[in-house]
Amino acid sequence: MSQINGFVGRRDFLKFASVMGIAVTAFGDRFWSAEQAAAADVHPVNPNPVSPNEAVRRLLNGNQRFVHQQRKYPDQSLEHLRLVAKAQYPFAAILGCADSRVPAEIVFDQGLGDLFVVRVAGNVASDMAIGSLEYSTAVLGSQLIVVLGHKRCGAVTEAIKNEPLPGRIGFVVESIKPALANVKLTTANTSDDAVKANVKYQAKKLEESSVILAKLLREGKLKIIGACYDIDTGEVNIVN
Repeated sequence: MSQINGFVGRRDFLKFASVMGIAVTAFGDRFWSAEQAAAADVHPVNPNPVSPNEAVRRLLNGNQRFVHQQRKYPDQSLEHLRLVAKAQYPFAAILGCADSRVPAEIVFDQGLGDLFVVRVAGNVASDMAIGSLEYSTAVLGSQLIVVLGHKRCGAVTEAIKNEPLPGRIGFVVESIKPALANVKLTTANTSDDAVKANVKYQAKKLEESSVILAKLLREGKLKIIGACYDIDTGEVNIVN
C-alpha cells in the first residue's frame, strides 16, 4: 500500500477509532474536526463525491449489466490505473462474504478504485471490518456501505446447524448466531431466510458498534443497506 494512499494514516486512524467513544464524550466536535484535519494530510478530499442514492443506482445498473452479459468493464484502462495510483475515491464500500463466487467488482461491473471491499466469511461485521469501513467512509469519503450476503452461504448454514467446529471457524459462526436468535425459520428455504436475517443483523451492528459510522449516518453523509446475491442467476437484490 503506497504512502500517498495513507498506510501510516490508516494505522493511526484505526487505533484512533478504538477510543473514539471516550474521546467524543470528552472533546465533542473539536476532536472529530482534529481527526478530519489529520486525515486530510493523508488523503485529499474527494472532489466529486457520490451521493448514497447515486451509488446504489450505479451498483444495481452494473449488476444488471453483469446478469445480462453486457458488462462495460469500466475504469479498468491503463490510464485509469495510473489515475487511481495517485489517490483513491471509492464511491461505495462493500462488506461482503469471502466466498469465491461473490467478487464484488465483477458482479457489480466496476473497476479500479470504484469500490472499497471488505470480505470475510459470512459478511461478519468484525472489529477489523468495522475499522476498515470507518476508514473508507470517514477518510476516503464513501457515502454508501452495502452489506452483501449471498444464497447458500456456508457460514450461515453452519450457524443454523449449531454444531461444534474446529479451529477458528467457530469464531465466524458465533458472530452469525445472534442474527438467527429471534428469526422463525419456518419457510421451505430456511437458508435464504437466515442469510437475509444475517445481512440485516450485520448492517445494524455496523451502525450500533461504531461512533464514527453513527455520526455520519446522523449527518446524512452515509447510508447503510443490505443486499443478497443469487449465486445461480448473478442478480443482486436489496434486503429490506
